Amino acid sequence: MIRIGFDLGGTNMAVGLVDEAGKILAKASTPTNARRGATEIAEDMARLICGLMQNHDLTAKDIAFLGLASPGIADSDEGTIVYANNLPFDRFPLVDFIRERTKIEQIGIGNDANAAALGEAIVGVAKGTKNSVLVTLGTGVGGGIILNGKIHTGVNFAAGELGHIVIQHGGKPCTCGRHGCWEVYSSATALIDMTRQKMRERTDSLMWKLTGGENGRVSGKTAFAAMRLGDAAATEVVGVYVEYLACGLTNLINIFQPEVLAIGGGISGEGEFLLEPVRKITDFEQYSSASPVKTRLCIAQAGNAAGMIGAAFLDKGTE
Repeated sequence: MIRIGFDLGGTNMAVGLVDEAGKILAKASTPTNARRGATEIAEDMARLICGLMQNHDLTAKDIAFLGLASPGIADSDEGTIVYANNLPFDRFPLVDFIRERTKIEQIGIGNDANAAALGEAIVGVAKGTKNSVLVTLGTGVGGGIILNGKIHTGVNFAAGELGHIVIQHGGKPCTCGRHGCWEVYSSATALIDMTRQKMRERTDSLMWKLTGGENGRVSGKTAFAAMRLGDAAATEVVGVYVEYLACGLTNLINIFQPEVLAIGGGISGEGEFLLEPVRKITDFEQYSSASPVKTRLCIAQAGNAAGMIGAAFLDKGTE
């Protein structure tokens, strides 16, 4: 029997055939075109699933489970996307819609970040553990929580919005409506903003050379690259960013005490240049600093496949 994992994003949607070991056997993708209506997007999802099945001579009876991972709040009990910030879904009955068109009976739905956390626990750096947390550092700060081998969704399926814990009371405004959210200080977007600000202050910085003299070409890699070349201004930027990141990570360790806390997203590509200074802070500041057993802080391994793999196992990993 084959599983199917579907990862719906604001830019692209992807589907994969997955075996029971979590290996992706085949996959397909297409642009989401998020400005369309919910029904049009759902129709494309169904076509992509059916097309992948047909290309591999599979029928609905060959599929053990189909998991749908979506941004926003996904109600796994009702099979609906309650709300998605960048997609036009408002309590849309996606599970029933896809079941009708694909004829697959066993279908589940979940949040995409939660699915990625589950994927990381199945095939990634948290494999073999029962309690783990995934934090993704991208445009925002997202993540998912795995407790006793299951995704922790909370009473309303909205748990795991890790970027919206506050680390600076009355701090910078966040798109969620609060002020001082961790996301505003530790996302790739925040790092880019800090880098640009420092470049304006320090016109002699190597960061200008690395970006060809254009402030608009700054990325999340700019400060780290210049720091490795010995640039003082870049070192300051990375130092401040690390402090903010470590603050939020320490909070998560204190709350969940997971076996593994994995960091994914674009900034995670910095590897030990990111983790080493972060660990120095979290090891010292966490409440359990004196314990011989500590959370293992590491870089996520499953990459972009995590959401698809996790989606394919939502039937086993959902409370």
